[in-house]
Amino acid sequence: MSDAPEPRPLLDDLPAYKPGLPPAPVPGMTAYKISSNENPYPPLPSVLDTVRSAAERMNRYPDASNGALRQALSRFLDVPEDWIACGTGSVAVLGQIITAMCDPDDEVVFAWRSFEAYPIVVTLAAAKGVPVPLTADHRHDLSAMAAAITPRTKVVLVCTPNNPTGTVVTDAELRMFLDRVPRRVLVVIDEAYVEFGADPTAPDAMELLREHPNVCVLRTFSKAYGLAGLRVGYAVAHPPIAVALRMTATPFGVNLLAQEAAVSSLEAGDELDVRVKDLVAERDRVEAALAEQGWRLPPSQANFVWFPLGADTPDFARVCEEQALTVRPYDHDGVRATIGEPEASDRLIEIAATWRAAHT
Repeated sequence: MSDAPEPRPLLDDLPAYKPGLPPAPVPGMTAYKISSNENPYPPLPSVLDTVRSAAERMNRYPDASNGALRQALSRFLDVPEDWIACGTGSVAVLGQIITAMCDPDDEVVFAWRSFEAYPIVVTLAAAKGVPVPLTADHRHDLSAMAAAITPRTKVVLVCTPNNPTGTVVTDAELRMFLDRVPRRVLVVIDEAYVEFGADPTAPDAMELLREHPNVCVLRTFSKAYGLAGLRVGYAVAHPPIAVALRMTATPFGVNLLAQEAAVSSLEAGDELDVRVKDLVAERDRVEAALAEQGWRLPPSQANFVWFPLGADTPDFARVCEEQALTVRPYDHDGVRATIGEPEASDRLIEIAATWRAAHT
């Protein structure tokens, strides 16, 4: 036994989060980062004005209850205000969920590959992650996930659209799944990318929430709303779950600028819709171009596309980097490419064409 302070042993097995890296400069080329699912547009002018004004009061603590934001979300979502809990991005709210629901060795079921933070958050809570492989078409295998539930299961995570594959579960699939899940198990529907979806078969998570007391909906202002740098997300759940999530939140965690920017973003819905539609149109353009080249990618309902490259994943990412374009490789599973500036999309399409021609 060492006589020096030692971190918890579970950290030895903690998966490392791998953020998207900025592009390395290449002489004569404009560099583009499409390795993080960021909104490429600058802040909305009205939101930026709000943040500038709020900055004059940043010597004061923010509202610990996130009162104005919860009121705005209550109106926006048509749910009671006390159903809402906020945190520093949806990943922090996810941590609040696991902390509130899981004792050591309790189980959390999730699809894999899915959001990279899932096993990290679960491990930090000393809970046990139960990853369930995606189907051959890169979608959640909800039947297998239901079968993976045991008496130790406390939470199931359903990411739709799924990060990094962009696929969705359907309303019918999710309803059948919920019928199989014990009422004591909390089902978290992670909708970080829901604003980009256009699939008519996708679930209405808020409707499912109203019908099922064991459903929690998780969302963020980081993606469509373009507030990734301010870190604000939220969960919607029935009491007492929402109360527990507020209890496990970091006090004053959502800062003053983030709270006011989020409220302002909700008020700028028309401007936001234009930007989201532009990104969806760009995603569709990229998918169409790749399909014409012969790529068979899973249809994306998010702001990125997924290349299931397997063992070729590192090589494809390297080729992109050599041309001043950073994408997000996932071990030997595939590459995720965020929809960014049209110029970045053009370069991705060009690289993909050259790659495919050399590998077919």
